[in-house]
Amino acid sequence: QVQLVESGGGLVQPGGSLTLSCTVSEGIFNIYVMGWYRQAPGKQRELVASIKTGGFSNRGETKYGGDVKGRFTISRDNIKNALYLQMDSLKPEDTGVYYCNIDAKMNWDSPREDYWGQGTQVTVSA
Repeated sequence: QVQLVESGGGLVQPGGSLTLSCTVSEGIFNIYVMGWYRQAPGKQRELVASIKTGGFSNRGETKYGGDVKGRFTISRDNIKNALYLQMDSLKPEDTGVYYCNIDAKMNWDSPREDYWGQGTQVTVSA
């Protein structure tokens, strides 16, 4: 059973910073991509940032969505099996529920699937 547990959300003023953490359960055969998505009220879930962690090429490659590039930084701790999102210069439009995601195979003969955490609320407001 894959478990992704997010933490670090909260209320912050515009211009402030937050760091989100995601702990991933052990025993997963291969994780190809780890990422953060967010969903604002009334909007579709969108990619915030991702990092390639498996496959034969471009490991460590990062991608950023929307206008977060330069403000947000995604990173991974291989030893702790954790994913982080450092968010700086936060804006009210960054408000939403942030979800941790992995693209992974549970076992060598399992299909490659997306797994999601429960989400953590981030509110940017004065």
